[in-house]
Amino acid sequence: MDIKQIQELIKFVSRSGVNEVAIEQENFKITIKTNQAPTVVHATVPQAPLVQAAAPVATAPTAPNAATPAVPAAEDTSKYITIKSPMIGTFYRSASPEKPMFVNVGDEVSTGKVVCIIEAMKLFNEIESEVSGRIVKILVDNASPVEYDQPLFLVEPI
Repeated sequence: MDIKQIQELIKFVSRSGVNEVAIEQENFKITIKTNQAPTVVHATVPQAPLVQAAAPVATAPTAPNAATPAVPAAEDTSKYITIKSPMIGTFYRSASPEKPMFVNVGDEVSTGKVVCIIEAMKLFNEIESEVSGRIVKILVDNASPVEYDQPLFLVEPI
């Protein structure tokens, strides 16, 4: 990380309203603190978990004779694995607008396959799958901002 990138990060932190940001990479660690309201965001890139099991979706029970319109039950996502964002940035499904998407719904992925790119501070970080399976759902729109630990994909394990 060079001085220009650090200056851009400082500007970004001051505009975002965050009180403290800590970033750790292999041989580099930076913490930026402001005098704003106490909100803390930690982005630890190498140690950040990329894949975790999704929590089951719970639905409220309804009375058997309730006069409510039929609503489809929420999809059971407990059998899927969630690929989450390891950092704050902008989510991209392809390397450039002219290039094909890294993955689409129904595609099979294997461990180490690039599934998206997250741009953070003008650096493009390839996000790799840590599981093998089939992409069931893409949870983020292309070119949208994402937060640390935000779910990006649902993967059905093979």
